Amino acid sequence: MTLITPKPREQLTELEPLFQMVEANMGFVPTSMLTMAHWPELLQAFGGLGSTVISGGEVDPGLKQLVAFVVSNAAGCRYCQAHTSHAAETGGVSTEKIQAAFEFETSDLFSDAERAALRIALHAGMVPNAVEADQMSELQQHFSERQCVEIVATIALFGFLNRWNDTMATTLEDKPKAFASDSLAEHGWQAGKHG
Repeated sequence: MTLITPKPREQLTELEPLFQMVEANMGFVPTSMLTMAHWPELLQAFGGLGSTVISGGEVDPGLKQLVAFVVSNAAGCRYCQAHTSHAAETGGVSTEKIQAAFEFETSDLFSDAERAALRIALHAGMVPNAVEADQMSELQQHFSERQCVEIVATIALFGFLNRWNDTMATTLEDKPKAFASDSLAEHGWQAGKHG
């Protein structure tokens, strides 16, 4: 159960346009947004940042979701692992590729460019951050500086969300929970304090 009671959506009429946009994209309104709604200005700012990072830019949105999945896995955030894997799947990434993200270094499903991005995500999710200069140089061999910024922005966005949801013990919604329970269980995913 979420440690800070989520605000009821019906009490947040001024935020309804944001909720409708999120719901159209994700299929539901995340519990994390309803806890952020205790500080409406934070939620609005976060909504803009999240939309820009995830939906904007040049990097493929499916790769961004895989980056978010890998960084959330490294950080141990089950809530964000479920969200990002579900979002990748609804965005057209195959379940097989999502499952293979646990072994991206050796899986034939990933290109060298994808491996470079996921390697940065994995090492950035560690505490302390374990990204090395040579890993960033490799990323720059495959992506423009603008695209590298997008990848790091995705990692940073989910660094915030990983800390937010683990600290709040955010209750996981049914859709991402069902996807993760069905598709990620063989890799050790299980609903825990967030389910």
